[in-house]
Amino acid sequence: MTHPGGDGEGGEGRNHYGPWVWTAYRAHNELLREKLKKRFEAQEGPWLDRVADVLVEIVNARWEGGRKKEKELGQLYSKLDALLEE
Repeated sequence: MTHPGGDGEGGEGRNHYGPWVWTAYRAHNELLREKLKKRFEAQEGPWLDRVADVLVEIVNARWEGGRKKEKELGQLYSKLDALLEE
């Protein structure tokens, strides 16, 4: 069977389809990524929400700075360590 731009043997005509094949691989990977995200959300969502909350608190505390915040940062890092050990 021959294809437009091909030689019937899949030789030089393959380059003609390269962008389409690349697009198909990319779509496949994007679909897989979306499915993985859904699985992680279903299985790890609540835990990841708690981790995200602590990380936001850490960033905010670091921006605010000061000695008072050093103690708070230590507590937040301990909280994050405890979550990561779950």
